[in-house]
Amino acid sequence: MGKPTLYGLDGSPPVRAVKLTLAALQLPYDYTVVNTLKMDQFSEEYLKKNPQHTVPMLEDEGACIWDSHAIMAYLVGKYGKDDSLYPQDLLKRAVVDQRLHFEGGVVFASALRSIATLVFHSKPVPKERIEAIVEVYDFMEAFLQDHSYIAGDQLTIADFSLISSISSALVYVDIEAVKYPKLSAWIKRLEQLPYYGENAKGAEQYAAFIRSKNYTVID
Repeated sequence: MGKPTLYGLDGSPPVRAVKLTLAALQLPYDYTVVNTLKMDQFSEEYLKKNPQHTVPMLEDEGACIWDSHAIMAYLVGKYGKDDSLYPQDLLKRAVVDQRLHFEGGVVFASALRSIATLVFHSKPVPKERIEAIVEVYDFMEAFLQDHSYIAGDQLTIADFSLISSISSALVYVDIEAVKYPKLSAWIKRLEQLPYYGENAKGAEQYAAFIRSKNYTVID
């Protein structure tokens, strides 16, 4: 059985979430860079495998899966030694799924991507877009109020998904430890993971790109 291949770009939050999952599973894999800034995802070869032309994409035993949440769940189900990262228990899994939907629909799509698109095209960012990130931090603080991890008391793929986006959001709005003690502690907790470098490197690349654009915020 050959190694799976991950296609993506380190600066992409969803790609980093998958890389954290692969590292947690200690699963060897090949990595093919798809530079979305250069439109590599629209190559004929890539579109044959992924007509949605998105990253990340996982190729495993001839099958291709895209969407980071689907990939992470697949990896844990197939290669995990247990179900701790994506529980079989229906209630626990439902909570993980809810946090994943929150990350994909609210944090990444509505907050991060909406700002990044404006920055990429050298357009000013409305203040309300920045305020949307602050609202995300408020939600995160509430989710973590009685738990150490985002979906309960154990590490799951929801943590990987959200830390990849939250660590990217920091370039727009820093997190005040006094205002967000639970969220700050959660970030520090994940930073202690021995494989956290799989996220840190790409998060810095993302931040460097955004800073290079010298974007402005308008009322």
